[in-house]
Amino acid sequence: MVVSALATIDEEGPEPPVPRADPTGDPFLRTRFALPLRPATFLRRERLAAHLDEALRTPLTLVNGAAGAGKTLLVADWAASVGRPVAWLTTDAAGQRRGVFWAYVLQALRVCDAPVSGEIGFPADPERVDHGLLARLAAELSGRERPALVVLDAYDHVTDPEIAEQLEFVLHHAGQGLRLIIVTRTEPLLPLHRYRAAGDLTEIRGAELAFTPDEAAQLFEAHGLRLPAPAVSALVERTGGWAAGLRLCALAALGQPDPETYLKEFEAGRSAVADYLLAEVLKRRPVETQDLLLRVSVLERFRPDLADRLTGRTDAEPLLAELHRENAFVEDLGHSWYRVHPLFGEILRAHLRVRAPGLEPELHARAARWLRASGHLPETLAHGAAAGDWEFTARALVDDLALGRFLTGLHSHDLAELFAGMGPEPVSPATDLVRAARDLARGDLDRGTGWLRRAADALDHRGRSDAGLGPDAGSTDPDGDAAYGLAAAQVGRALLESFAARLTGAPDLAERAAATAEEWRRDVRADLVGKHPEVDALLLTHLGGTRLWAGRLDHARAALSTVAERPDGAATALPAAAALCHLALIDYAEGWIGRAERRALEAANGAERFGLPGWPGSGIGRLVLAAVAVERDELDRAEALLDDERDAREDADAREDQDPLTAATRALVTARLLLARGHLRAAAQAAQPAASADPLSPWAQGQAASIAAAVHLAEGRPEAAAEVLGQAPDRQRQPACVLQEARVRLAQRDPGAALDLLDTLRGPHSQGRTGPALTVRATLVRAEAAAQAGDLVTARGLLARALSRARRDSLRRPFHEAGPWTRRLLDSAPPWQPAASRRTAPVPVVRPTGPEDAAPPPALVEELSRRERDVLERLARVMSTEEIAADLHVSVNTVKTHLKSVYRKLAVNRRGEAVRRARESGLL
Repeated sequence: MVVSALATIDEEGPEPPVPRADPTGDPFLRTRFALPLRPATFLRRERLAAHLDEALRTPLTLVNGAAGAGKTLLVADWAASVGRPVAWLTTDAAGQRRGVFWAYVLQALRVCDAPVSGEIGFPADPERVDHGLLARLAAELSGRERPALVVLDAYDHVTDPEIAEQLEFVLHHAGQGLRLIIVTRTEPLLPLHRYRAAGDLTEIRGAELAFTPDEAAQLFEAHGLRLPAPAVSALVERTGGWAAGLRLCALAALGQPDPETYLKEFEAGRSAVADYLLAEVLKRRPVETQDLLLRVSVLERFRPDLADRLTGRTDAEPLLAELHRENAFVEDLGHSWYRVHPLFGEILRAHLRVRAPGLEPELHARAARWLRASGHLPETLAHGAAAGDWEFTARALVDDLALGRFLTGLHSHDLAELFAGMGPEPVSPATDLVRAARDLARGDLDRGTGWLRRAADALDHRGRSDAGLGPDAGSTDPDGDAAYGLAAAQVGRALLESFAARLTGAPDLAERAAATAEEWRRDVRADLVGKHPEVDALLLTHLGGTRLWAGRLDHARAALSTVAERPDGAATALPAAAALCHLALIDYAEGWIGRAERRALEAANGAERFGLPGWPGSGIGRLVLAAVAVERDELDRAEALLDDERDAREDADAREDQDPLTAATRALVTARLLLARGHLRAAAQAAQPAASADPLSPWAQGQAASIAAAVHLAEGRPEAAAEVLGQAPDRQRQPACVLQEARVRLAQRDPGAALDLLDTLRGPHSQGRTGPALTVRATLVRAEAAAQAGDLVTARGLLARALSRARRDSLRRPFHEAGPWTRRLLDSAPPWQPAASRRTAPVPVVRPTGPEDAAPPPALVEELSRRERDVLERLARVMSTEEIAADLHVSVNTVKTHLKSVYRKLAVNRRGEAVRRARESGLL
């Protein structure tokens, strides 16, 4: 009889029953709740145990690693020694059913010493679970003084996204009452980014699970083996620190008179273990099975039909199933995929070379073409390279629209190593494009652009039928003509040209490359375009970088925001991070240093999440953080960040000096730091970047001119500062230049001209783009102008406003740059007259007078209206057009209309002249 999932109510009380079976009626399997036993040779690694202790304070802990990495034993050992009840559940295929999964979770809590009440209920349907049950479970957990510890082992069996949503619901609403530890081979379908950003996630991943040489030595000692450090290090390098591989090596060496020599022989594939495996596993099998094992040993994984392609027969499926059932070193990976145990595969390959010399390259070639037709690009490339068929391998990469993988950081090193064996032959657009991508990715601009030009010439002059591209017997193109391959090659060419344009600071070339990519992409299969989101992301990032170099900040922001705001996983992690860094640089240039800092940190966190700590382009992010530190007068931190950027640049494979934008930013930040430290001449020299780009960046030139002008002003040479600023291209559109020129006018005792310059910052090109770092400086210039005119109350009000605006972003540098007058002004304020705002202290600004003021003022052309007088009064308080409009409750356009009328009636052209004329006429 099937055991009922619902038992009768206990006669001693109303407490609901404790179920003895899952919703299907099957009894609960107790082994799924038991902690796995640790072998006698298990090594407790304190660094991992200490890291796992963080699971006691974070709601979610993730232990993620490959099979055999030691995840389960690590967590089981920790759970046994933590000194608190731990609900352990080993999931399996049954975990796919929602009701069964939650029944087991509830039972895991009940069988440990921290049970849940029966009032929560029990899933009655194997396929679903009532939302109210989950709410009751979360509510009860949230009320616990000590959180429940729950371990879900082998969670990679759970692939139902609804189970993940339900688990997230319980975890979120349980609050501090639940500590969930997930042990898995794959990334769970949970919003890890939210927990990571909140500091509520503890992560132990494959790299951390790998044994270090010291730990491996201890493991061998636990097996009774003592090996020299070099021998241990060699084994760790060979196995990648893989726990199972190291234990297998230790077991193999036990009982040997010379374990070190034995393990060296074992590495060579001619050890006693190899003899044993060949004799006991291979030679006892029928000839067909031996042939199958030898041929599939060249593959990391394989399906029966792929194995048939290598053997030329059709019997692989039953043979592989039999080998797996008998545990004959063939593992079933699921979904009809198999693999030979790595160590056994190494021995089989060595035996294959002896038994059938010259067959291995042919097997790789057959596998490459089968995999190409099946859409498995990484394995296609690996086997094509192993076969030495570089023409096929390069075409596969280009035709798949995957050339951008050289530039995404995740695969660039692997691809560079894979194509390292490709010599000068063959010569075709595909092979030249691969060579160009390889060299450009590692910063070799001259070689990369040379290959790119040769590929471009071939693509421009050859017809579609003889372009050396397009499908062959292994192509996935359904039409079977060369036009498809040519279109993919042209898109890849445009992508590399846009990258080269960014490295050389050539915005026109980047714009043409983007247009070319858009034109040819229409002929590329839509599924490939969707499969490679990195292509568009890289194109837009390169385009945005060149636009920034050209000083077109708005257009750069439009391109970069598209990438940064729509990340698409690991494939676009690098371009998204690079786009964020460039956006951070734009924010810094426009004065939004808080936002710049947040974006730079977001870029670094995103890159680190996908394993890109030293990715090319990260220098701009570090430089922006250094620039922000200078603005906050944290000069030691800024210097440390510059040192970090230099060290990372020297260690990186790509030479970021080739990127003119990075070089210019580095020079400018270094110059600002030197200027802040008082090293004036060094700052002037450092502001000039050694960039080879043509054309030069007007933005970089403007920033350099601003720094040079600051040096001249500090040395008391305002005329030289004015001359330097006058040579800056497009300086009227660069707030840094405008602000510096206003300071020059103050140094020349012309505050009216300084105020007129500041008014241009409110123009149509800069409206809404000026952040606190610039507005604070502008306000300080206005305050100094008022102080020069003797209007100390207004000066104090403006200074108070600058202090208020600076407080949020901790801005200090602008006040140091302004000079000692700010301190004197604050110190001289009487206690009954605080530094008030301009609106509450409308004391007029008295302009400096000269000999020309002795002449009688000319008569007014026409009397001012009352509203025009209101506008004029606020104009005298150094209020902006927007502030006047807000104060009078009218539109900005209305204020501008009144200003034009005031200028006409006073016979002037600028606001400074208008205020001075009004004072002369007694209107103010």
